[in-house]
Amino acid sequence: MAKISKSIVLAAAFILPLSGAPAEAQQLCSERGKVIGQFSKVYKETPVAGGLTRDGRLIEILSTGDGSTWTIVISKPGGETCVMMAGEGWRPLKLKAIELGPEA
Repeated sequence: MAKISKSIVLAAAFILPLSGAPAEAQQLCSERGKVIGQFSKVYKETPVAGGLTRDGRLIEILSTGDGSTWTIVISKPGGETCVMMAGEGWRPLKLKAIELGPEA
């Protein structure tokens, strides 16, 4: 039920591209500040992880403080940000520190 509500709010919050593509292929995109602001305001989600791709895109994972919901967004270098997917139950991984030898 939460997934349906989130989809409805997302569709209302962002303008879908009018490319004539099937609805399944359309993404929810807008200026990065608007996307991050909307998720912060509506879902209390903020960036918790991120990284750059080889072509300069920024991938970010937004989540609530308790991880109850999460969203993955990708931002292009020009500033357009698109929602890729969303879900529930985000859990950060606890990685062990490793020692690198002198050859590293």
